[in-house]
Amino acid sequence: MFLLYAVYGLWFPIAARFLSASPDIGGLGFTDGQIGLIIAVAGAIGAVCAPFIAGQIADRYFSTEKCLGVLLILGGAIKWYTGFQDSYTAWLWLSIAYAILFMPTLSMTNSLAMAHLRNSKREFPGVRVWGTIGWIVVAFAFPAFWLQYDVKLQWLPPFFNGSDFAGKQGLMVDSVKFAGILSIVLGVYCWMWLPNTPPRRDAPQKLAFAKAFSLVRHRSFAIYLCCAYLISVVHMVYFLQMSKFLPTLGLRDAYIMPAMALGQFSEIAVMAFLGAALTRFGFRRIIVIGAACYFLRYMVFGTTSLPLWGIITAQLFHGFCFAGFYAAGFIYVDRLAPKDARTSAQTVIMLVLFGLGPITAGKFVNPMLAKACTTANGDLNYSAFWYALGAVALVATIILALFFRDETESDASETKAESAT
Repeated sequence: MFLLYAVYGLWFPIAARFLSASPDIGGLGFTDGQIGLIIAVAGAIGAVCAPFIAGQIADRYFSTEKCLGVLLILGGAIKWYTGFQDSYTAWLWLSIAYAILFMPTLSMTNSLAMAHLRNSKREFPGVRVWGTIGWIVVAFAFPAFWLQYDVKLQWLPPFFNGSDFAGKQGLMVDSVKFAGILSIVLGVYCWMWLPNTPPRRDAPQKLAFAKAFSLVRHRSFAIYLCCAYLISVVHMVYFLQMSKFLPTLGLRDAYIMPAMALGQFSEIAVMAFLGAALTRFGFRRIIVIGAACYFLRYMVFGTTSLPLWGIITAQLFHGFCFAGFYAAGFIYVDRLAPKDARTSAQTVIMLVLFGLGPITAGKFVNPMLAKACTTANGDLNYSAFWYALGAVALVATIILALFFRDETESDASETKAESAT
């Protein structure tokens, strides 16, 4: 988990910044539409392919840890090569190829971890939190050691201060190369040292993803998927705009990753209590709180009259957003899914969270909303932009609060009743 999310966190948060920056200062000069295709749509294609490729393979044919090793090594080689490209076409196709290999690993690590835990509801947050720690480490280490010199530690965030190298936007592209190398290292680790997690070759239903998709017969699971689609749209737009939004408020480029990583600090704190919270309050309340925190975060972002520190502090909502909606959702799906289709079940939810939602965000919502909120002088009215996204999150919150029910509790009650009989 630590290494996997370090690979992801190395390049993903700042990609929009170096992809959009002018070539004169070391960037690549891509448009919002092109960036949306490279970051959001490419990743979405990988998520869409995941149930049919990785989910089926890991659930029916090969051990999960071996699949992870192959996908991460091949994906790492592609990512490393991508870092040397400067054309939009090369970035787009290489990003699609990489996403097809990488996106399934997110669900496969979830299913592998929960397959070896005695109580996934209580114990999984303690495992998944190491992914958050990995994201934080690279968010601070990369800019401190690669984008600045004469770096000195300090007590206040971002906990370091130094002088920027010239052409720092060009140096940001190196995050992609480092991510590729780290992915290859992780792939070797997965192949050699992760616990054996064999497939279920004797399962009566040979198509694991077909069995996983049958989960939509559960009414509340279908409701969760619909709301997950809305939340994943606003979640992806955050990554498409935040690294460009913060500099408009006066934040230096070297501090973008640390500022965005404040959300991961709160994620660690929330994940530490997520297992206990789910046991005490149940999936429904926690998931509704997670969706509501998306609404609150975008309301703060939209209030651009706030001081810079106030906008950055709103990143702390991320812990409640991700742990409450995403992580709790992963655990909910694992408890609802049949044992012989758990990997595929995880890829179904990934299909929505990292597939359909990001496609909508990158291809339609982000460019259309950015165009609608652009002022006469060509500047983006971020206040209206973030408020619009907050409204979408509010709709999802209301739907969940009114209609979502935890069907794992009813299933557990039925099982106990049958055992007693």
